[in-house]
Amino acid sequence: MPPFSAFSREWDRMSPMSIVTRTGDQGTTGLFGGQRISKSSPRLHAYGTVDELNAVVGLVLAEPGLPATLRGPLEQTQRMLFRVGADLATPEDAQNTRPVRIEPKDAHEAEQWIKALESTLPVLKRFILPSGSRVSALLHHARTICRRAERWVVALSEQEQLNPEIQIYLNRLGDYLFLAARQANREARAEEVEVIVD
Repeated sequence: MPPFSAFSREWDRMSPMSIVTRTGDQGTTGLFGGQRISKSSPRLHAYGTVDELNAVVGLVLAEPGLPATLRGPLEQTQRMLFRVGADLATPEDAQNTRPVRIEPKDAHEAEQWIKALESTLPVLKRFILPSGSRVSALLHHARTICRRAERWVVALSEQEQLNPEIQIYLNRLGDYLFLAARQANREARAEEVEVIVD
């Protein structure tokens, strides 16, 4: 069973089942629409990396030092990442399913978060190290996973037709996570260490 199957429109009609299905024991998994593919495919790498990102955002949300200003957007991010995963788990030609798809408004929401942070953070003149407070370091970790997910989505889009809004959303989210990491350091009064390349 795909990890994002909770977003299937048919979920409410399904009977309760065990998480152990044995259907993936031979190295394949099912997509929405019934197709089975290898667990080594770029599609699985893409939505598996999105799942990994969601888990790290969960770690950030569990941190007692998380600034209140970041909690709402990060909680929304977790919900959106499930939608991204559901979109990736549903091929464009999937039959007998009404897919959940990422829409332009989703990237627009992330852009509003970006603008809000950019309006208050000091302008960067150099690269900075992914360091500082624990919350900031975790957000930088989330950012790097987001960029990896984006790379897998790009690789998949070069092989199959995908919803282009997925790539746009992940690109915006990576930008937001970078700024959120800076905001976390600012609120923790942790120093941003600039990189000076000799």
